[in-house]
Amino acid sequence: MRPRIVLLHATPVAIEPILAAFRESWPEAEVVNLLDDGLTLDRAKEETLSRRLIDRFVALGKYASEMDASGILITCSAFGPAIDELAAAVSIPVLKPNEAMFEAALKQGKRIGMLATFGPSVPTMTEEFEQYAHAVGSNATLETVLVPDAIDLLRKGDSDTHNRLVAAQAHELAECDAIMLAHFSTSRAAEQVRDAVTNTILTAPHAAVEKMKTLVTGAQKC
Repeated sequence: MRPRIVLLHATPVAIEPILAAFRESWPEAEVVNLLDDGLTLDRAKEETLSRRLIDRFVALGKYASEMDASGILITCSAFGPAIDELAAAVSIPVLKPNEAMFEAALKQGKRIGMLATFGPSVPTMTEEFEQYAHAVGSNATLETVLVPDAIDLLRKGDSDTHNRLVAAQAHELAECDAIMLAHFSTSRAAEQVRDAVTNTILTAPHAAVEKMKTLVTGAQKC
C-alpha cells in the first residue's frame, strides 16, 4: 500500500509548494489535504496562541490521524505548541513544518537568517529554532527579517510581487551562513532570493518531504 500522508494546512497558499515537493521528492506517497484557513485568520488576531486555538488544531490533527494516515505533515509555522500536543496525542509521526529545514541550516554555520512574511509565526519559530539548536549542541543564532504585506499580496494572487518583496530584503541577511525562507508559501520566492544574494538558501517543503519519508519508510536520500 502507498503510505498516506495527511497535509494539515492553515492557509491555502501553503498547498501548492508542498504538493510540488511531494511530486518531485516522493511521488509514491498518497497525499491528502486537510485545510482550515480559519486557523490562520484567528491566529493573526492573537499575540499568544490561545488554548481555544490549540484545542481546535489538535482536534483537526486527530481527525487527520483517523484517515488511515501514515504520517501528518503540518504546513503552517504559527502553531508550535499545538503541534507538540498533537504529536503526543497520536501514534503516527507528526512533523513540524520547519524541523527539517532547521536541521539543514545548522549544518551551514552558526549565524542563520530567516525571511518571514507572517508575523505571528516568528516568536514560535524562533523558540523552536533555539530549542532545536540547544538539543543538537549548537550555539547558532537566528536573525529574522519580516517582509510586511507580502503574504497579503500572495493571498490575493499576486505571487510575482510577493516574490519580489521577499527577494528585495534578502540583502539584510547577506552576512549569514544560510538564509531560511520561513514558510511553505515563502518558498515560491526561492529563485528570486537566490538571484539576489549568494548565501545558501533553504526552503521548508522539500526538506520536510525528505524528513517525513525517512520517518515513515526509513528510506534515506542518496
